[in-house]
Amino acid sequence: MRVAEVVGRVLYGHGAQHVFGVVGSGNFHVTNALVAAGARFVAAAHEGGAASMADGYARTAGTVGLLSVHQGPGVTNALTGLTEAAKSRTPMVVLAPEATAPRSNFFIDLPALAAAVGADFHRVRATHAAEDTGAAYRAAARGATVVLGLPLEVQQAVTEARSGPVRAVAPTPVTAPQVEPLLAALQAARRPVFIAGRGARAAREPLTRLADACGALLAVSAAAKGLFAGNPWNLDVAGGFATPLTAELIGAADLVVAWGSTLNMWTTRHGELIPPSAVVVQVDHDPAAFGVNRPVDLTVAGEVTAVAEAVLARLGVGSTGPVGAGTGGWRTPELAQRIRDHGRWRSVPYQDEGGGASATIDPRTLSTALDDLLPADRTVVVDSGNFMGYPSMWLDVPDVAGFCFTQAFQSVGLGLASALGAAVARPDRLTVAAVGDGGFVMSATELVTAVRLALPLLVVIYDDAAYGAEVHHFGPDGYPLETVTFPETDLAAIARGYGCDGLTVRTVDDLEPVRRWLAGPRTRPLVIDAKVSAARGSWWLEEAFRGH
Repeated sequence: MRVAEVVGRVLYGHGAQHVFGVVGSGNFHVTNALVAAGARFVAAAHEGGAASMADGYARTAGTVGLLSVHQGPGVTNALTGLTEAAKSRTPMVVLAPEATAPRSNFFIDLPALAAAVGADFHRVRATHAAEDTGAAYRAAARGATVVLGLPLEVQQAVTEARSGPVRAVAPTPVTAPQVEPLLAALQAARRPVFIAGRGARAAREPLTRLADACGALLAVSAAAKGLFAGNPWNLDVAGGFATPLTAELIGAADLVVAWGSTLNMWTTRHGELIPPSAVVVQVDHDPAAFGVNRPVDLTVAGEVTAVAEAVLARLGVGSTGPVGAGTGGWRTPELAQRIRDHGRWRSVPYQDEGGGASATIDPRTLSTALDDLLPADRTVVVDSGNFMGYPSMWLDVPDVAGFCFTQAFQSVGLGLASALGAAVARPDRLTVAAVGDGGFVMSATELVTAVRLALPLLVVIYDDAAYGAEVHHFGPDGYPLETVTFPETDLAAIARGYGCDGLTVRTVDDLEPVRRWLAGPRTRPLVIDAKVSAARGSWWLEEAFRGH
């Protein structure tokens, strides 16, 4: 059997069900081997889109994503999406054919490229093809983005065929986490707050039970939005997206426990959100993450679920019932009512800035109307830009898998393709891609892929005819803005040209066709070109730019 076929079979045997990519000569055989084994290949229009699709798929499905590209330019075309995945620690394997002859047109230093963007690098050898491929998949499953080098000459080599089940690897012995200092801090606290991050996305149940036991309020970083959806003590996102009530309550905490979160500047508003008097604890499986963004008072090494369960065991807590000194703190009926009344951005009063001569819709009004209109069972995928706080905070999600936030590299233009990957992962849900007009124009070519897939997809363009972040960053200082502002463009017509349904929205009444589209059959994506008001920057932007 040729090595390319072994690689495809082993990946499928490890659980790879979908592979995204653009096929050229270098990845033709390995991709066909995956398909022959039983995987589904999703053909993208561009390798950059394919990389974001694999990323969005992995985040939403909670499994390893697979990307297949051509050697040389196929890899470099995928580089931005690959960097976003690596920075987000998305479990993903990139099948990267290698032209190893330095004089080849396709030659690039693949190990150096992977290292430059923070990805792991593995290479398949002819005599160990199955073992090398399996090792790469397992590394990805542990939370790495892995570039798997497939030298062209090695792919064609004949090796011993793989037979029988995939070899199991003995699990690494797990040391019981040392939780006594954390336990003492929880028992002493009167106003504890949990902030759960990306590393806690699978830990809703034990964290909720522990919060109940010690009277903690629950918050998340943006990457973990939806983790505590429906919980009466959920404050939603901390940091720049935080509601006034969330900022007030976190600012009054005497203990903040970061679960799988490094408390970066976005989550802590450049350190100002957490009061100086609060004890700060960081729980993470990776000790290298401790204190990387701010000083912490206590650290606990271990997986979030294991640490939470260990503390619960020491408290002697079952599935219900509060225990500990902290239960006399803030969980009062009065606070529960305040969270119900003021815990969402849509309940915060604002002056509508739409209408008038501009014939535009306020992005808050747009987002509120969409939230009421769309089914609750949804996946919201958000691109980067001035607009991104509105869909992130006005569109509710049912759970942590319902929110895909590709912001680790802060690149505009990844949201649409990421949404396609999410839609493949969860075709049972309506996928909503929220993008700015700049990001949409960058990625519109993947509407071809969206039409081919015929999956339920709603694309909402927050169209301010500009790169809004730059307008509101430099405009107040009097800089010329001609390079970042554009004439009004009929983006809905562009979408129709790709085979989608297209709709231009300037008022809430213009959304009525969305209701009809939602009624079905929804076999064509719907693209909404919402002409949004742009008199001022989004509420979080001024604070965010302090980090630039």
